[in-house]
Amino acid sequence: MVQRISTGSPFEAKFGYSRAVRHEDTVYVSGTTGYDYASMTMPEGAGAQAKNALATIDKALREAGASIEDTVRVVYYVADPADIDEVVAAVGAVFKDIRPAASMLIVKMIEAAMKIEIEVTARIGASQS
Repeated sequence: MVQRISTGSPFEAKFGYSRAVRHEDTVYVSGTTGYDYASMTMPEGAGAQAKNALATIDKALREAGASIEDTVRVVYYVADPADIDEVVAAVGAVFKDIRPAASMLIVKMIEAAMKIEIEVTARIGASQS
């Protein structure tokens, strides 16, 4: 069985994707930027955007029966190398004890205001093992 999860982001409908897809005990979360989907605003700073992205990811994971603590893989896409320290401070606070496999790439984003995009894979119950 496959469960598809949406946050209601207009990007999901426009691009044709789900925020997360659960298949058995694995949850794949699409690249998530720093938008606050309730207000459709995005903070200016990369650290604040990372925190928003992680909150959106955790919400999707919880809807799938997992949580951010079940993350086993994370990929960070950062627009500007000058923002790395700010991003690392934000994501490190969340993942310092979880310690998933991770990659960070410097990329060009689809919108100039986007400074960070985060993608995760989680296994339900990973935090208990």
